[in-house]
Amino acid sequence: MVVAWLRPRFVAVMLIGAIGGGGLAACSGEVEAVFPEVQGKRIQPRPIEERESIFGPGGVTLFGGKKDENAGGGGGIGVNSFLWRATLDTLSFMPLASADPFGGVIITDWYSPPDSADERVKVTAFILDRQLRADGIRVSVFRQTRGAGQDWLDAPVQPETVTALENAILTGARHLRIASLGETVE
Repeated sequence: MVVAWLRPRFVAVMLIGAIGGGGLAACSGEVEAVFPEVQGKRIQPRPIEERESIFGPGGVTLFGGKKDENAGGGGGIGVNSFLWRATLDTLSFMPLASADPFGGVIITDWYSPPDSADERVKVTAFILDRQLRADGIRVSVFRQTRGAGQDWLDAPVQPETVTALENAILTGARHLRIASLGETVE
């Protein structure tokens, strides 16, 4: 008895919901997103303000978009593409453990020079900027030597080694930028 009484009302509610939902789906046009703001007892809408992004002022550009010719950022790379490529080129003799083009971090695996089997080095390069600048790259070098018990022990790294690597990367990045402009490198 109750089921027979509910069935027509249920069908009517479903029909109204379908018609109303279809009517709403048919609405088109550009709608400005707003959040309500309470003033007294009335709710006043206010427009959404542009907020800062964790990816910087322009956000992440994956497939082109605006291009700053000094930045050298390629599609899909979150850092300066000249510094990125020059870092990969400079460290290409070492095995690569990890490379994050969005975060700008390149980590090599341990590398033993052919003439010294009892020594190994590892490099981590941080690309810090989208601009090609001298302070846009920071390199950390880790060195280990084999101890008497065949264990690897941390060893000091000469500061000149880090400076030489950073300078080699910056020189390579400058050459890549000049080559991209169609000029010759002297």
